[in-house]
Amino acid sequence: MAGHSKWANIQHRKSAQDAKRGKLFTKLIRELTVAARAGGTDPASNPRLRTAIDKALGANMTRDTVERAINRGGGAADADNYEAVRYEGYGPGGVAVMVDCLTDNRNRTVGEVRHLFSKAGGNLGTDGSVAYLFEARGVITLPGDVSEDRAYELALEAGADDVAMQDGNATLLTVPERLHEVREALLGLDVVVESAELVEQPSTSVELDAEQTLQVIKLLERLEDLDDVQRVHSNAEFSDEALAALA
Repeated sequence: MAGHSKWANIQHRKSAQDAKRGKLFTKLIRELTVAARAGGTDPASNPRLRTAIDKALGANMTRDTVERAINRGGGAADADNYEAVRYEGYGPGGVAVMVDCLTDNRNRTVGEVRHLFSKAGGNLGTDGSVAYLFEARGVITLPGDVSEDRAYELALEAGADDVAMQDGNATLLTVPERLHEVREALLGLDVVVESAELVEQPSTSVELDAEQTLQVIKLLERLEDLDDVQRVHSNAEFSDEALAALA
């Protein structure tokens, strides 16, 4: 999961910039609204909504804003008719890319996504063209001072499925449906949770040289900047040299 970890670090740096421009909150509000509409307004019975709430509060969104977004999705107020759409394709170096969107205009969104793939020298594929290379997982990142041995102990206590080390941090892996349950169990053990998110874990990765790394990162960043895009997943294995140059 090294590729995911490095891209997640890049995303976190960008999130601070996006928040200043209002982009991050716009995306979080859209996810809260759609999650509430799809599975109901009670987070206890709606795992997707629980995850969206945790992410929004983790980004310092106020509870009032969170509740207003949920109420919109629940029908307490008029809401835009957003739908979830996933686009799949290949980027530079043959990297598989999946783009999860929430849109009220499919034609606009697919046009924007296709343009970025083409501009990067890649191509947009058909449904299922790369999805088979990924598996949905819940990923919980622990503080950097948690050792691998301690992480395995916590995984057993909290009910996680596995442990992985990413850039010096221990992460717990679980099935998507149990992400919130494991997170709450960790909090009950007085364990600090750095982040808890749903990711698409690649079954295989594509190693890239420095030039390809920069090309793929540029594509992923441009996709992330689209208003309709919620998450971007890839199976890229990034060059440490190129990432060091970005720091």
